[in-house]
Amino acid sequence: MVSRQRAAVSTDHHSRTPPPPPRPLLPIFQLHPFLSATVDLANIDVILVGDSVGMVQLGYDTTQPVTVDDMLLHAKAVRRGAKSSLLVGDMPFGSYEISQEQALTTAYRFVKEAGMDCVKLEVDLDLPPPPPPPPSRNHRHEYSHDHHQHHQSQGGRDRASTVQAIVKGGVAVMGHVGLTPQAISVIGGFRAQGRTGVKARALLDDALALQDAGACAVVLECVPAQVGKVISESLEIPTIGIGAGPHTHGQVLVYHDMLGMTSHPHHEQFVPRFCKNYADVGTAIQEGLGAYKADVEAGNFPTEKYSPYKMSEKEEAIFMELVAPDKGSTEQKLSATRKKLIEADEYETIKVY
Repeated sequence: MVSRQRAAVSTDHHSRTPPPPPRPLLPIFQLHPFLSATVDLANIDVILVGDSVGMVQLGYDTTQPVTVDDMLLHAKAVRRGAKSSLLVGDMPFGSYEISQEQALTTAYRFVKEAGMDCVKLEVDLDLPPPPPPPPSRNHRHEYSHDHHQHHQSQGGRDRASTVQAIVKGGVAVMGHVGLTPQAISVIGGFRAQGRTGVKARALLDDALALQDAGACAVVLECVPAQVGKVISESLEIPTIGIGAGPHTHGQVLVYHDMLGMTSHPHHEQFVPRFCKNYADVGTAIQEGLGAYKADVEAGNFPTEKYSPYKMSEKEEAIFMELVAPDKGSTEQKLSATRKKLIEADEYETIKVY
């Protein structure tokens, strides 16, 4: 299974046969490895351990606070549960932007410490260009054109060189273009991307730059379907869509979103419009917790059925005989302790709130 998956993300772009029909790609964000084992049993090809863990597990409003240590903790647990799926570790914000050395160090940690097969990083090239220096009077028009061209390509070259360095270091890389959640401070929030011709063309250039740098696949997030189609047809490497229409080579959804686990208001505000619910696990969990609470309060749990550990009548008699001499002193100690705790706690005797 692992060798088959590795072949699917080979960086060899030559002599490829036409891509097969899309198969499901599912990210999973959880600490308990049993969930990843369940995904494994469902024959999901690839599991992305994404930095969305910050929003669906850790209570953050964005992915930006997530650290490398946060990601490694979850990635290790997923690795223990998933035995056959290809595992992709999401490199979090601030873990690869400073230098190629930083990026390679982070990538090695994902492979060596967490057992990931691949790492993913975001590419956000549509950032505001730095203001140009005052041009000479005779070259104003030429400089403006050159500066525009520089803005269109410099970010791509910088991030592509990072991808290339990681790949040369021996780690497979999956790129990510379109909506890049780690850059929401710059792009102005969680917004769809590539909705103008110029920006859509820039996304295509970004994806091509990633392919040339050696990326094994590209995630396309929150772009129009026709943009996803053109990019997918233009690349030799697989495209993985999340809110990018039906034409990408694979699809990805957040585990918690697609199973309806995020029923709490904090989570519901982050469930995207492109996500289809395949279950309503969150409601079932709420109903189960409510039923448990009601049973305990009514004295209906645990019943005899759920008290399975037995003591023989002989051993029970011995036990009661052993504790009988201490009954009086035990009750006195209990009464004294209760009195002491009440006297030490003003909120028990004087209701402030």
